[in-house]
Amino acid sequence: MYVIETERLRLRPMHDADLDNMAALLGDPEVMRFYPAPKSRTEARGWIRWNERNYAEYGFGLWVIETMDGTFVGDCGITWQLVDGVRDIEVGYHVLPVFQGQGLATEAALASKDFARRAGARRLIAIIDPDNVPSQRVAEKIGLAFEKTAVVHGKPEHIYATQL
Repeated sequence: MYVIETERLRLRPMHDADLDNMAALLGDPEVMRFYPAPKSRTEARGWIRWNERNYAEYGFGLWVIETMDGTFVGDCGITWQLVDGVRDIEVGYHVLPVFQGQGLATEAALASKDFARRAGARRLIAIIDPDNVPSQRVAEKIGLAFEKTAVVHGKPEHIYATQL
C-alpha cells in the first residue's frame, strides 16, 4: 500500500521487513551526524514500532521512501512534535548518502507537506540542527521559513515553519 506517489518516488508505511534497510539508514554516521549518535539495530526496530503506532493513532508517520522500481532511499513523513509547549506537525526526512543531492528529500518532503494539508493540518514545522544546511535548504524549498531557535530534546534547534 502506497500512501503517496510522486514523479520519481513512492512513500509507504514501514514494517518489520524494512528493518535491515532502516538499520542501515539510521545507523549511518553521515545520515545521523546531527543526532546524538547513529541508531543501533534495536533502536531502528523501535523507530519502526513508533511509526506503526503513529499510523494507528494519527493516520500518518514517517514512511519508507522508495524509487518506482522499489529501491530503498530513506524515510520521510510527518509526526507530532512538541516545541516550546506547543504541539505541531513536523516534516522529517532521512536519505541514504548515495541518494543525497538529487532532490529526492525535497520531492518526498513536498509530497508529505501536501499530505499534511489534505489531512487538515494548519501549520507545518521542521526541527533542524543549526549546522544542517542541506536540511535547511530542503525546508526552504518546500516553503518553510526560519521562525526561531528553540531547545528541543535538550539542544538548540532551528524551527522552520509555514501555515498550510
